Amino acid sequence: MTTTERTSGSSTAGTALALACVAHFLVVFDTSVITVALPSMRAELGFTPSGLQWVVNGYTLAFAGLLLFGGRLADIYGHRRVFLGGLAVFTAASLLGGLATTPAMLIAARAGQGAGAAVLAPLAVTLLTTSFPEGPRRTRALTISTAVALVGGAAGNLLGGVFTELLSWRSVLLVNVPIGIPVLFFAARVLARPSDTPWGRVRLDLPGAVLATTGLTLLTFGVSQTHEHNWGHASVALPLVGGLLALIVFVVVEARFAASPLIPPRLFALPGIAWGNLAMLLAGASQVPVWFFLTLTMQHVLGYSAAEAGLGFVPHAVVMLVVGLRLVPWLMRRVQARVLIAAGAAIGALGFWWQSRITPDSAYLDGVLGPAVLISIGGGLVGTPLARTVTSGVEPLDAGAASGLMNTTRQFGGAFGLAVLLTVTASGTTGSAATMAGHYGDAFTGIALIMLAIAVLTPVLPATRDGGLRPG
Repeated sequence: MTTTERTSGSSTAGTALALACVAHFLVVFDTSVITVALPSMRAELGFTPSGLQWVVNGYTLAFAGLLLFGGRLADIYGHRRVFLGGLAVFTAASLLGGLATTPAMLIAARAGQGAGAAVLAPLAVTLLTTSFPEGPRRTRALTISTAVALVGGAAGNLLGGVFTELLSWRSVLLVNVPIGIPVLFFAARVLARPSDTPWGRVRLDLPGAVLATTGLTLLTFGVSQTHEHNWGHASVALPLVGGLLALIVFVVVEARFAASPLIPPRLFALPGIAWGNLAMLLAGASQVPVWFFLTLTMQHVLGYSAAEAGLGFVPHAVVMLVVGLRLVPWLMRRVQARVLIAAGAAIGALGFWWQSRITPDSAYLDGVLGPAVLISIGGGLVGTPLARTVTSGVEPLDAGAASGLMNTTRQFGGAFGLAVLLTVTASGTTGSAATMAGHYGDAFTGIALIMLAIAVLTPVLPATRDGGLRPG
């Protein structure tokens, strides 16, 4: 990204925030909206039971595998080019998916959506960290963007059921098109054109990009196979070993041979990068699976319809919005971010423990709403302070790399956490409602333990609050 582009972008911070919010909304919305439509897709397109998982995995593999690569693109080629390219790919893939006539066509479209999302997700954070200086304004921007992402998740759970029941499964994909096209034209007009190109000065680290993408894709693929095989099965073990080896080679190449590394080693000298991303990995492992298990709990244990289950998520979004938009910015001017993270993780753990006690006889008040309040307060207190910690001290030149790394750890944490928790729940989608309640209760207990691990980790995080780093 050029100096001219940064200067122009800082003068239109509101535009950057708007585009970041749209990007976050689309990425999170499309992750959650597809779940309740899967049975309809299977019936119409003739998916096999094992093939249906690739509607989800196709998106996840492309998204997780390309995040580091997508994050670095904006640093090299500029915000405008990369935002327009990523959104165009995402929108076109959504159209293709909505018109799919075969399973292969739909899976390919979902992979295209994941590739576009892998560019948009880190760029959304990059737009904010390069347009808002560290301090209350950046915290406010990160908070708004995080809140919009939460709305996207809740809207996906709600609208996915409504669209599928009233229209068709195709509508959950086609809805992105009337959003994406106007935003493309808007972004083309308002995002600054760089006055000079960095292409001749900074070269994209292609070996690093190939190794990182291969390693992350293999790891994600291996984790995804635990849904059908045990951890020692060749379908799980071989991709995991291959992914780890690719990432080890990636580290060696980045440290010794890359002139413009995908993840500049200097980033790890910053206090928030290493420990902050470990905390982000745990946050992903706790926050991503919750939507999956809560959806199943409301439908399989409490007997809710898809639309009713979607409505059940509304309190989560409302509480997180209130906490994130009103409480967190005020607290971050007075309390260290790591204190908020610890408090949020502890409150969230208590909420998940309560959620684990659900039975088929539970009413909405004590079975969903009560735990939702604690879970959402905890999530709201963790989200923005953790993002603020991970991006503290990052120079604009490295903002995309730092954002890509943060999103990668969160995404892989979510995939890994879900895989582990599915192993814990065993055959949790079969049996009586009481049996399934026990299985899902084990998953929520596991999430509570992950949240406690975040709280235990917080003393080693930098003592950051709005206004900069404080002595630890």
